[in-house]
Amino acid sequence: MEQPLELSSHELESSGSSYNKESTNVSQVRKLLFHRMLVGINDGRFFYGAFHCIDKQGNIILQDAVEYHSIEAPHHLLWSNGLGLILIPSSCKKSCHIDNNAIEGQLSQLSLEG
Repeated sequence: MEQPLELSSHELESSGSSYNKESTNVSQVRKLLFHRMLVGINDGRFFYGAFHCIDKQGNIILQDAVEYHSIEAPHHLLWSNGLGLILIPSSCKKSCHIDNNAIEGQLSQLSLEG
């Protein structure tokens, strides 16, 4: 199941007296690296890919991304397009979710290999 995720530029900003808070936020973001993420944008499209990084402005980069959007045809089809590496501007970002099924699948593979 997907888990809502809120990544904002405010969380990553630093000040001299908030070093511990910044390091906590950075460590939380590092835990998300390369996990599958679904990002919705204002025009109704969704992008699904591996979380690669986020900058201070809140822009997200996804690796091996696929674009999805529905076609309002009589059959309500879902259309997809492989994109690769993309940047999603924070101004366009509407929602952001981590795919827990992908994480659980990776963990089960690790336990089988060990």
